[in-house]
Amino acid sequence: MPHEGEKQLSELLAGVGRCDITPAPGTPQGGWGAQAHQRGSGTEMPMYATAIALREGDVRCVIVEADAIGFDQEWTDRIVSAIAALTGLPPSQLRFSCSHTHSGANTFRLANISEGRDMIDSYLASLPHRIAAAAWQALQQMEPVHVGSGCGSCAISRIRRVHAQGGEVVVGVNEEAVADSTVGVIRFDRYDGSTLATVVHYACHPTTVGWQSDQFTPDYPGPMRFVVEKQLGGTCLFLQGAAGDLGPRRGFCGDLSVYRRLGEELGLAAASIALAVDTMQHKAELVSVMPSGANIAQYTYRPSSDNTPLGMMSRRLQLPIRTLQSEHEIAKELEDLRERVEELRAASNLSEMLLVQAKATQMGWRLENSRRYGGQATTEWPMQVIRIGSTALVSIAGEPFSSIAKRIRAESAATVTFVSGYSNGGFGYIPDRAAYAEGGYEVEATPFSEDAADIVVGEALAAIRELFQEVHL
Repeated sequence: MPHEGEKQLSELLAGVGRCDITPAPGTPQGGWGAQAHQRGSGTEMPMYATAIALREGDVRCVIVEADAIGFDQEWTDRIVSAIAALTGLPPSQLRFSCSHTHSGANTFRLANISEGRDMIDSYLASLPHRIAAAAWQALQQMEPVHVGSGCGSCAISRIRRVHAQGGEVVVGVNEEAVADSTVGVIRFDRYDGSTLATVVHYACHPTTVGWQSDQFTPDYPGPMRFVVEKQLGGTCLFLQGAAGDLGPRRGFCGDLSVYRRLGEELGLAAASIALAVDTMQHKAELVSVMPSGANIAQYTYRPSSDNTPLGMMSRRLQLPIRTLQSEHEIAKELEDLRERVEELRAASNLSEMLLVQAKATQMGWRLENSRRYGGQATTEWPMQVIRIGSTALVSIAGEPFSSIAKRIRAESAATVTFVSGYSNGGFGYIPDRAAYAEGGYEVEATPFSEDAADIVVGEALAAIRELFQEVHL
């Protein structure tokens, strides 16, 4: 029994849930500017929404991850609202993240769809309750767990910003730059020692499957989960990292064996790290010495304190907006480009259609930025920090560069820190300051000014400090 004034230690409870969210054949797929087809013809591997629910004392939270490229704020709000309604938890205790696979349903560039719009509308309408079901299921089957975390590395990712001839920065594979190869894992074990769940965190754009394929896939996170679940048992949940400037070492291809191979490689690396994690810390006590050729110490191993504080904090950052082109100018140019795309498609002029379609795709995100942020000095941007024992999970909307995650990890008050993008809605790259001088796709596409990265780092570090001061070991 605790002495007077001591805090009563609470058990950490965890539960998992999963729901199939695979699109039907014929649903608009991908969303690549270079893509000739619009509908996906079949499924190469199932796609899921996976949830883990956590509780310690009166503190509860649910993390849900979906095999999807992402959703705009309207659909994110619908999904989070459905989760909140079904689970009874407020949105502040929910984290909704996407793997960012580029070979799932086209859930984010709806204006570009001219074939199958009825099917994508139907698919989107079905998602809030299906995703919420995974969260609800996780809450229904919670049980006491021990937890531990660890880090290692896997080299399937590369810096994707490449200087082409003439100095243009393009998206490719940069073998000279050092990529963030960190693999993070959190393992949750039942009291009988079996694994209930493994969370795997890794930063890499799921773009191994390119515009050439019309198959729905979860990209590399899918086979990664399969391998981890086969090796450890239980359920594996993937959290995408800060992958704004990271891509696979081989990608943008139609060879489906590539994503399976890279996913298996990451899965084996994650499983190895997870197996080495000690979820139940023990203290060795010398009890005797066994006489032998060399006298051998004999130990008893007593479990140490298993208190695992759980906490969650949400913040609304004010990120600065850069000067944007006027909405009227972009809209007129985009309308002309989309009309030209359909003319070329009808004429089966594929090569020219793809060139015009690429321009239309670029103008599409410029128009979206202008409509959403034009005339604003700043915009609200969601960030969350979850504490699980000595581990911090930082999540933010959009696509932060990997250098942002490195800076947060280096100064974090937590023992282990995982930094993610693609969470709680919203699109928008968050490049580091150095990238603005170089230019390139991510810089051209972002609505944010070069000060945004510093604000994200500062706010994340402040939130971690505050959360780790409020919840004491």
